Amino acid sequence: MWIKTEELAGRFVTLEPLAEHHIEALQRAVADGEPDKLWFAHVPAADQMADYVSQAITAAACGDVAYAVKSLATGDIVGTTRYYNVDAANRRALIGYTWYADSAKRTPVNTECKLLLLANLFESLNAIAAEFRTHYFNRASRAAIERLGAKQDGILRNHQIMPNGSYRDTVVYSIIASEWPAVKANLLSKLS
Repeated sequence: MWIKTEELAGRFVTLEPLAEHHIEALQRAVADGEPDKLWFAHVPAADQMADYVSQAITAAACGDVAYAVKSLATGDIVGTTRYYNVDAANRRALIGYTWYADSAKRTPVNTECKLLLLANLFESLNAIAAEFRTHYFNRASRAAIERLGAKQDGILRNHQIMPNGSYRDTVVYSIIASEWPAVKANLLSKLS
């Protein structure tokens, strides 16, 4: 496996490889603000969490790595994030499936999660690119990705069929290796 299934630790969060023992904590997290009610996001409802975690664990066996996000301020699991569509041959991966309890929003949680994930890719794994994708109508996600320093590559129109039958236009962003030093400096300044 190109990306090892291991804990990533920072000052504000620890990314723990997703496991079955995280299910109940993630059910509590998804109940905080109900991010599963957003029609344009793929966030599991509390009663779907066991299947969500099981699918993520299965995907990890194929090279994708999912994490439970633990806030060090509270000790609580406040959401999840992952590497997916990992392409070891081309040294790139997507970062996504990210959602947080409302209590974790507007805190250092997301900034440090992305710093840890990107540093692992670019500094430990010599990645050439990290990619992010989100629904065209997910304005909050698009703004967060842009605040990281990612650049928009384009829009995949009618890219996916949503559970409600609507078509998802997917906005694609990336950070390439040559941009990593500036992106890292930006993220560190946000955390200081």
